[in-house]
Amino acid sequence: MRMVEGMTNETDESVVRTRAGEVRDFARSELFERTFQEGMDLVEETAAYLDGEGRRDSKLLSRAAALAYAGESMTLTTRLMQIASWLLVQRAVREGDMTPEAACEPRYRLNERPAEAEPTHPEIPIALVEYLVRAEKLHDRVLYLDRRMYLDGPAEPEANPVLSQMDRLEAAFRA
Repeated sequence: MRMVEGMTNETDESVVRTRAGEVRDFARSELFERTFQEGMDLVEETAAYLDGEGRRDSKLLSRAAALAYAGESMTLTTRLMQIASWLLVQRAVREGDMTPEAACEPRYRLNERPAEAEPTHPEIPIALVEYLVRAEKLHDRVLYLDRRMYLDGPAEPEANPVLSQMDRLEAAFRA
């Protein structure tokens, strides 16, 4: 039984090392840079809207619509902070402030977003709806990246082509 446990730990460590390489490669990629910039821009745009035009828009709404607006803006803010946190972890890996192995910990994973219906009130300003849609699309892309790098089945180490050829030669000479 102990041997099986040791093998599982070795396998887990191998998967973490492989995942860590994927995390490091992603953090250094152009895709990460574009995704990071898009995420941070969306956070800034949304904050500016909610503090400015959005605040003015919400004051013009009926009581029920204002309550729905508050709920939707909280959902939007929460989603954007989750995305920003995930992106900042990846940037910390790129800058060497965090090891890729640490970034593989489950506490840094992005959560699935609940399936949501249309905004809860028809009077919600279209600008808020547009920010909600943009945040959902970005969340879905970042979630895809997260699952691809961290959770999609055990990562197999790349096959060593030299060892593959050696195995073939050995098998041929044994026959």
